[in-house]
Amino acid sequence: MGFDRYIALVFLVVCAIYGYTAFFTMDHGLAPIMQRNPIWPSTFPKVLSVLGILVSLWIVLGFEKSRSTAKVEIDYRRLTEYKLGQAILLLALMVAYALILRPVGFLISTTLFIVTAAAILGERKWILMFSIAILASAIVWYLVDGVLGVYMRPLPSMLL
Repeated sequence: MGFDRYIALVFLVVCAIYGYTAFFTMDHGLAPIMQRNPIWPSTFPKVLSVLGILVSLWIVLGFEKSRSTAKVEIDYRRLTEYKLGQAILLLALMVAYALILRPVGFLISTTLFIVTAAAILGERKWILMFSIAILASAIVWYLVDGVLGVYMRPLPSMLL
């Protein structure tokens, strides 16, 4: 069995546990009035777990291999030949983003995250990167804060 199938098998187990939690343990504490709603808080986790199980079964059973003729496998013995530096930098960037999100504010930290991630991945059109990052950050902030009503600090406290 290939390395991708082992990863899919682990993903299958995680999705099965997540699905069990979503289907059998999440909705017991709901108020009686909430139990009449067509969409419960567990609806999205249920959909995610079923989709995750289907995708991981697709990979474990090898159906994705039959369509492609090129053999592309991850060779874990040659991991140093892959771009591990970029992957590690992106993981560190995600941790830094989570740590600076609250003190710096959503708009600035998200814009910096998008621009820095694009630069790590090799993009060099700086004006385009900043334009897209600012626009995407503003749209997401408006949707979460204005439409959904979930307050997120847009800027640092000293600027508000």
